[in-house]
Parts: sequence; structure tokens; C-alpha cells
Amino acid sequence: MVFSSLTFLYIFLPLVLVINYLSPRKYRNFMLLVASFVFYAWGGISLSLLLLTSVVFNYFTGRLMGWNQGKKAEKAILTLGLVGNLSLLGFYKYAGFLVLNLNSLLKSMDLPLMEDPGIILPIGISFYTFQALSYLIDLYKRKVEVQRNFVDLALYISLFPQLIAGPIVRYNDIAEQLSKRISSAEKFVSGIKRFSIGLAKKVLIANQFAVLADTAFQTAPAELSTFIAWGGILAYSLQIYFDFSGYSDMAIGLGRMLGFEFLENFNFPYIARSLRDFWKRWHISLTNWFRDYLYIPLGGNRVSKVRVYLNLSIVFFLTGLWHGASWSFVAWGLLHGLFMVIEKLGFDRLLERTWRPLQHIYTLFVVIMAWVLFRADDFSYAWGFYEAMFTYNPMEINRDILYIFFNDKVYALLVLALISSTRLWVVIYDHARRLSSSFSQSSQKYLHFAFGILVLLFVIATFMFSSMELTANSYNPFIYFRF
Repeated sequence: MVFSSLTFLYIFLPLVLVINYLSPRKYRNFMLLVASFVFYAWGGISLSLLLLTSVVFNYFTGRLMGWNQGKKAEKAILTLGLVGNLSLLGFYKYAGFLVLNLNSLLKSMDLPLMEDPGIILPIGISFYTFQALSYLIDLYKRKVEVQRNFVDLALYISLFPQLIAGPIVRYNDIAEQLSKRISSAEKFVSGIKRFSIGLAKKVLIANQFAVLADTAFQTAPAELSTFIAWGGILAYSLQIYFDFSGYSDMAIGLGRMLGFEFLENFNFPYIARSLRDFWKRWHISLTNWFRDYLYIPLGGNRVSKVRVYLNLSIVFFLTGLWHGASWSFVAWGLLHGLFMVIEKLGFDRLLERTWRPLQHIYTLFVVIMAWVLFRADDFSYAWGFYEAMFTYNPMEINRDILYIFFNDKVYALLVLALISSTRLWVVIYDHARRLSSSFSQSSQKYLHFAFGILVLLFVIATFMFSSMELTANSYNPFIYFRF
């Protein structure tokens, strides 16, 4: 089940909200835990059994660490926990990738090939595994206390709003909320607004650009015009941003409806002025996870320059691999790592002295070029796609698909997407708030009331249009199947 489905919107979510608020407080975590497993089991009972295995393993690992705090055994138990979690992730996500690469080696040596294990990738395993790892590591570092309540720890790992597409929520950020979260009408309404905006970003913007991106990337590179190649990668750049940030918005909104507060996961990454700035704005929870649990333990910036560059390369190698079991994902990560190293070498200081628009152009160019690797199935296709982008091929060779790119709907969506990728709406909103504060108190009351009505109408309209689009159009891609 996904958030952008009619089943979730009109059956699952209303039932969960009603049951949650009708249940006594002491039973709410249990009810949410059941709901989370039902949500996850929608994709298959076996997937829920795997999630339950992870929950049970990490609960008892944490308890064992608690019983052995300060003893030599604690570190051994932590190591066991890390190996167990990473082994689970490695087997289900990378076993097929390993066999594929071993078979390529065996084939070159004329040796018998290994059989494809045919393992199905469980949705969200990368997200909930990283959450479990953060709990165990923070427990070892004494940043959190042992969670003795099985239901509470299980809910932390499997809470459905962030289970399949993030953000990666750390136990330290949510521990108190598991037992003492505060629900209020204001928070609930804020959650509805945030969820509706995220749903609109996913359904009304991302899904529309997905059609353009898929059309381009399903065409053989040799048959791509230069315009369609560029149009396709720009469409994919907008699709993945509005899809991913839309899901994060929906998760944050759902959390608020249920009384939780999740940290932000996106901060207008396409206005970044360097790759370093981009990664402070894109998938923030993943960036911070790798920084705190890998980059800093490797030495971070406190070691020699060569080691710093190596640390960055390791982090981005694993960032690429985390996103998917493919060498193209690894190359995507290493390309970002390469430019992070280049900026560390002094290019960032040169960049700061250049004209600001050039800083944005440089960042967007690198990011967009890297998205080709992220989207392409293999290096051969990616290279052909680059050739189509930078070798002029006339539009006439794609005469049959030009109508998909040239129409009023695409023009309007492109304008909306480009504006929404910036802080313009935030600036307008903040300016309106400041302007209203200059009026008298009696006038402010009427302005706040009128503003509240406008926001309500906006939320209702976005939700209705999103629902209508889901009803009329069955094309609703879920790009996190590969994560």
C-alpha cells in the first residue's frame, strides 16, 4: 500500500485515525503497531515476517546491551547487532547483485554459472534497517536508554508513515514521543495541510513528469533527439524531487496527525549553490545518518587531507549502493563524491567568489548529469543517453512522441514545478504575515480568519484534484521499489 492510493486515502487512513483517537492512550501504540504491520503486509505477509524478525532481533539485542552496559560483552553484542542487521539487508538487497557479478566473472573464465537466487527486495528495508542501526549505536554511545517496552521499540522501527520511503527517523528524536507525545487540534490540522501538499506534489506534479521521463528513458538512445533527451532528464529531475519530497511531506503530515513530530527531510535542494550545499538540503536524514555513523567515525575532517578525501569517497560509494544494487547507483554516488572532493580541494572557495547564478548553474548541471546514471538501467544506456544529450539529433526523429512534451498542461506544470522548487511561495507567505501584522488588532482577526478560510479551501482543492487524478489515471509509479 502506498500513500498516493485511494485505498489508503479513503479506507486505511480514516480507520487508523478514528481507532487511534478512540483508543485509550495506553493502547494507542499497540493499535498503531498493528496498523503499521497491516499497512506493510499489504505487499505480502512474508515481508511483514521479515520486518517482525528485524524488530525482535533488535529488541533483544538492545536488551542484552542494556544488561551488559560497561562490560566487555557490550561491544561484542553491538557488533553482533550490526552484523545481523547488515546481513539481513545485504542478503535481501544485494545477494542477486553479487550473483550477477560473480556470473560475469565465471562466464569470462568459462566456468559454470551460479543460479539466480530470485530474491524479492522488501520495500523499505533500507530505511528500517538504518533506523534499527541508529538505535543500537546510540544505545552503545549512551545517547539513549534501553527501550524495555517491546511495543514501543517495534513501533519505532515499523511506524507506517515513514516505513517505506523515509525520512530515516532516529530513536533519539522520537523516544520521548513514543510514550508522551502530545496531540492537539492545531497539530492535527497542520498535519492535514502538510499531507495534502505532499500528496499534490506526488500526484499532480511528480506523476505527470514521470510520463515524460519514462517516455524518454524507454526510448533507445540512438533514437533519441537532443531535445527529448534533455526534456527527459529534466522531467526526471523534477519527478524524483517532487516524488521524494512529496512522500516526506506526507510522512511528516501523517506523523503530526498521530501526534509525532518528524524532522525535515528536504530544504529546496535545487536552489543549492554547491554540491556540499545540495547534500545539506537533499534527503537530509540520510545525509546526517552517514555523517554521524560513518563519516565522523572514519575520522571526518579531523584527519589528513588525503584521509578526508578517502572518507568522502567511501561515504558516497555507500550512499550510491544504499540506493540500489547496481553499479550505475554506485557511479552516481561516486560522481557526487568526486565533486565533493573537488570542492574540498579549494574549488568551493573559488565558487564562492563567482557570480551567484553561475554557482546554481554549476550545481544543477552536476546534479542533473548524475541523475542520468541514477535513472539508467546500466552504463551502456547511460552513455548512449549522454551522447543523445550532447550530439545534436533533430526533433523530427521523435515526431511520434513530441506531442507528449509539447502541450499546455506540460507548460503549466513546468512553470509550477520550477517556482515550487524555489522558496518563492515561502517568501510570499512570510511577506503576507509581516504585512498583516502592521494592521490593527481588530483587522488582524479578520485577516487571520480570511487567511484560514483560504488555506482550508486550498487544502480541500488540492486533495480533491489529487483524488480525481488518482481516479482518472492509474499511472502512479512508486520509485522506492529499488531502495
